[in-house]
Amino acid sequence: MADSILRLHMAVLVARSCDPALSRTARLAAGGMPKIAKKLAEEAVEVALEAVQGDRHRTVLESADLIYNLVVLWSEIGIVPADVFREIDRREQLYGIAEKLPKSRAKPSPRPVRGPSALAMVKR
Repeated sequence: MADSILRLHMAVLVARSCDPALSRTARLAAGGMPKIAKKLAEEAVEVALEAVQGDRHRTVLESADLIYNLVVLWSEIGIVPADVFREIDRREQLYGIAEKLPKSRAKPSPRPVRGPSALAMVKR
């Protein structure tokens, strides 16, 4: 899957510079972080709803959409898949692969976040 995410990330970076009239990715990126974040949230809800309904096939389809939109968001703020892979590796070393890092133990990101803060985005 990591190879697929790397290829998707590269394709998103290329597509961002395409004509928004011809590229869904370019159109989404042109909307900026508010549009990208909204689309990511919509896809996450769709994944959850399909899972609750027990529709495995639709959950797979919506999961692929969610990952695509997550990668678009990453590209908007300068995250590369290796950044996320390193964090997953770090957490595996601390807690095991199947555990989520407790919020109280999470380290702040070493890279500054560009653009408006998440809190500012929510207040809009």
